Amino acid sequence: MAGIIRAAFVAVRQNRRARMIAGGLAIAAISACTTGSVLSLEPAVDVGSQTSAVPNYAGMQRLVPSNPYMTAAYPRMDEPMAPTEQMPASEVDCRNELKRLGVVYTDLAPIREGQCGIDYPVKISAIGSVGMKPAATLTCDMAATFAGWTRNELVPSARWRYFSGVKTIRQGSSYSCRRIAGEGVLSEHGKGNALDVMSIELGNGKEIDVRKPGLFAFRTRGFLNTVRADGCQYFTTVLGPGYNYDHRNHFHFDIKNRRNGYRACR
Repeated sequence: MAGIIRAAFVAVRQNRRARMIAGGLAIAAISACTTGSVLSLEPAVDVGSQTSAVPNYAGMQRLVPSNPYMTAAYPRMDEPMAPTEQMPASEVDCRNELKRLGVVYTDLAPIREGQCGIDYPVKISAIGSVGMKPAATLTCDMAATFAGWTRNELVPSARWRYFSGVKTIRQGSSYSCRRIAGEGVLSEHGKGNALDVMSIELGNGKEIDVRKPGLFAFRTRGFLNTVRADGCQYFTTVLGPGYNYDHRNHFHFDIKNRRNGYRACR
């Protein structure tokens, strides 16, 4: 009888030891599945400038660089401009214009990413009382052009159509190192000369989505048509809903320099 009890006790100990070994192997396997650290900004996998690690599930729209909502790189850590940095006279004059327009901005350190970059970037968080969410990183020239359009065209149009001021401009993409989808040409976003506007929040709380309005949304349609038409007087490129699928949910504004002063307003 004692021999039977002893044999059972040994079997239980061996079974417990086997479970402990299996548990240790499982923990080691799990810890080997990640190369990143929760304490750092480094991703566990290399996602590149676009979300190449995300599988293309059925129903998920194609990942295209021109779509501001479908770009997913890790957030840039902005660095302030060094105190000793000397700007050319044209950049100084441009910043004086930003101050005249009431733009709230911060000078950033130069951005250089291969073919992309901005020599003297600014990050704008507001244009007068109109907030920019999130803050936009642009060239000073693009920031000044957008601020002039906002103050002289967007805000007056909102007051005329809705009897309300503009509280917030919600943008989907400012500086972003990428190429134009299907063309292989460097996007103006990669130079800091472009901004995508997704929606406009009015002072009365109304949110105006840039996406094509419904059939009977006459006031919204009139407002968005005015926004697009007035933009063509300031920017060299204005693209929006109706131009193509990639621009169905935002207005793209840029100041691309073309021959003979050509403007693309579509």
